[in-house]
Amino acid sequence: MVDNSRASRRESYTVESLLAVTVRVFNERGYDGTSMEDLSRAAGITKSSIYHHVRGKEELLRLAVGRALDALFGTLAEPEAATGPAVSRLEHVVRRTTEVLLTELPYVTLLLRVRGNTETEQWALQRRREFDHQVAELLAQAVRDGDLRTDVEPRLATRLLFGMINSLVEWYRPTGVDATDVRAAEQVADAVTHLAFGGLRTPR
Repeated sequence: MVDNSRASRRESYTVESLLAVTVRVFNERGYDGTSMEDLSRAAGITKSSIYHHVRGKEELLRLAVGRALDALFGTLAEPEAATGPAVSRLEHVVRRTTEVLLTELPYVTLLLRVRGNTETEQWALQRRREFDHQVAELLAQAVRDGDLRTDVEPRLATRLLFGMINSLVEWYRPTGVDATDVRAAEQVADAVTHLAFGGLRTPR
């Protein structure tokens, strides 16, 4: 007998909806601790239905962390991050990076938890290092311009900056997709930017 409800769920599932479930399970159980059977149960579809969309668990991981990385690198391509004084560009990147973390919270959380145990995880770590390097270069230029203090080494400042931003995954919990969450995210982004640049800017 055909399970019409399961067949209906399989038909309605897309890669996007499958990713949402996958990321939740990866974050709860860890990538290494998650099996395709776990994903099948969580999604309410058969393993063969999952394989209809992707080749396997590692492809799901690559799609998930790739979404977070694309959003982060997208902030560097925005006009406000590409032109103007380095300090203004850096401030824009910090604000937008915080906003990306909050709006893509499950995906960025997963990205921050990869440890390099697979080819995909190694790729993700390398891409994170590339992003950090570009931000560090921007910060160094702002120091050379005299807009940021010179007594903190740029790479250390970058690590401290992202340490503050990345810590948000440990405590920020949206209540749902609504105007309240949008305002809360804006307030957090404002606070991060204010605190960061209040300490980094050259005293006047």
